[in-house]
Amino acid sequence: MKVFRIIGRSFRDAFKSVFRNFSLSMASILCATITLLVVSVSLVIAGNVEDVTKNLEKELTIVVYLEKTATKDDVDFLKSSIEAMNEVEKITYKSKEEWKNEMSEYDSSYSSLFDNYNENPLLDSFVVYVKKVDSLDSVTNEIKKMDKIESASYGKDAVTTIVSVFDFVEKATLIIVIALIFVTAFLITNTIKLTIYSRRNEIEIMRLVGSSNTAIKMPFVIEGFVIGFLGSIIPIILTIYGYIIAYERLNGHVYVELIKLASPYNFVFYISFIIMALGSLIGMFGSLLAVRKYLKI
Repeated sequence: MKVFRIIGRSFRDAFKSVFRNFSLSMASILCATITLLVVSVSLVIAGNVEDVTKNLEKELTIVVYLEKTATKDDVDFLKSSIEAMNEVEKITYKSKEEWKNEMSEYDSSYSSLFDNYNENPLLDSFVVYVKKVDSLDSVTNEIKKMDKIESASYGKDAVTTIVSVFDFVEKATLIIVIALIFVTAFLITNTIKLTIYSRRNEIEIMRLVGSSNTAIKMPFVIEGFVIGFLGSIIPIILTIYGYIIAYERLNGHVYVELIKLASPYNFVFYISFIIMALGSLIGMFGSLLAVRKYLKI
């Protein structure tokens, strides 16, 4: 029961202290809010980058065309050789006759075009699925070196651009987030420092009457927690409603169907929980720094 009384009193004193040092507390809360907004954006980006990468791994393939002289034995050998590669998820074969029938069914004009040829001008092909996007290039180059291969290609420029842009954004936001976390912790530390100074007489009395170190320190740690928690409220609201609205306005994708956004439900609540936990932890971390440095017990 004593522990619950200490915690309850600590929360009461923490809220009083926040309003007592309102201007400095608001500066700390505002800095926490800005930091957590950037963290939220970076988490949304990171989550969608991971989602896009998984979609790319499913959708992007290497299209391999075989030479006209390739025999059935060549096809079987090439298929088994490509399947044996560690980076390859699976491989499908499509003959030139299958291509011809598929194209003719899609558009009757192709059927008339093929009638002008004595033999099928198309090539047998493989469609190769890789386990990871970053192995597309190496697998393509390995396939090109094989005999009886006419060509092997994938959307290299598009993939490289997408991956490099997302990678740059992730790294840039990570650096900004780390910097802002330190700034926020520093501001919270200063806020708690002033609180300790303003309550120095009260702290001295608590020492004289034999209050435990925990009872003296706890209100300051809780105050940091409250500042961090209050700073997370606006980012959480903006994350939930902002992402849902953006998802609906963009119809679930960015520019092209291939770059699909993560479904908002569960995703935004997961990020909101991280934001709330991170804000509270930053606040407590700043408070602990101040307590260790300025509250000598």
